[in-house]
Amino acid sequence: MAKRSVVVRNEKRKVIVSKHWKKRQELKAAAINPKLSAKKRQEAQRKLAELPRDSNRIRLRNRCALTGRPRGVYKKFGICRHMIRVLASQGQIPGLLMSSW
Repeated sequence: MAKRSVVVRNEKRKVIVSKHWKKRQELKAAAINPKLSAKKRQEAQRKLAELPRDSNRIRLRNRCALTGRPRGVYKKFGICRHMIRVLASQGQIPGLLMSSW
């Protein structure tokens, strides 16, 4: 089980990313647009740098919805491999069969 503070921090980052997503995309497009003048591109880069650091999508971490574990998270289920094993053995994940031989 991950520390609660780490899980909450990641949730805050999700909110910040969604809040600044559109603005960030516009500034990034302006910063690399060769049709704009160098001064306008530089201004767009400066404004992009002034945005909060946590507004960058790369700072988000996939975490297990049940335990908060940061590694071994399957995107399809949104839970970590440990919980998939436990829930699959209990038959609580529809359509998932545990193989045994």
